[in-house]
Order: sequence, then structure tokens, then C-alpha cells
Amino acid sequence: MIEIEAMFPVMVTTDLESVKQFYESVFGFNAVFFDPNFYLHLVSPSTGAQLGFLMPNHATQPEFLHAMMSKDGYVISLEVRDAEQAYAEAQRMSLDVVMTLKQEVWGQIHFMLQDPAGFRVDVVQHIEANTN
Repeated sequence: MIEIEAMFPVMVTTDLESVKQFYESVFGFNAVFFDPNFYLHLVSPSTGAQLGFLMPNHATQPEFLHAMMSKDGYVISLEVRDAEQAYAEAQRMSLDVVMTLKQEVWGQIHFMLQDPAGFRVDVVQHIEANTN
């Protein structure tokens, strides 16, 4: 067995500066590595959650990491304590809300944002499922 210490996605996209500003200002991530022509690595100081963003066509990377990542069929889920409060804050900040606040029968309250790279961010609060 290979033991892991952390897990994070690395998404291939352009304009790392806009992505950096979004995740720092909206969710409080810190950039622990940032080269605007290569790579951005973000860590949440409160949870340790990590996200990576890589520029396309970087000479140091294998060919399969040169292409831009499709935004469809991919979502970044970030769990919060209070989705209603987070939704109110997203509206106050005039963020790009692509799915309004919704309660699901399987036990979630959530909404979705779109980040500057076009990735969807699902802001989720887990609640008790409605089994009726």
C-alpha cells in the first residue's frame, strides 16, 4: 500500500493571477507557491485543503499536461458550516453564482460559483437527509 499525506487536484488553466486572487479573497486560501508563468499552489490555513493550478504548454511538464482542462464535468467542492451565510456573502461580493442556493433531499444545502478560470465551485453544507 502507498500511504498518502495529502490530496489535491492540479487544474491546467491560464491567468493564474486571477485564480490566486479569487481563492485568496473568497475562501481565504494562501499561495504557498506562485510563479505566474508556471504554477500556483494554494492551501487553506483553516483546513489544510489544497488546490493546484498549472499553466498549459509548460516546457517542464509532460505532453499530457499541456492541454487546457475542460471545465465541463468537473467541480471543486468546498464544505462550509453555513451555506446560507456563504451564499449571502457570495451575493454581497457579486460573485458569479451559476446555481442558486438549493436544499437536496440526500442531505445537502449548496450553491455553485464559477471561478475566473471557468471551474465550478460547489459550496456545500451537509445536513440530515430527508428520508420521508
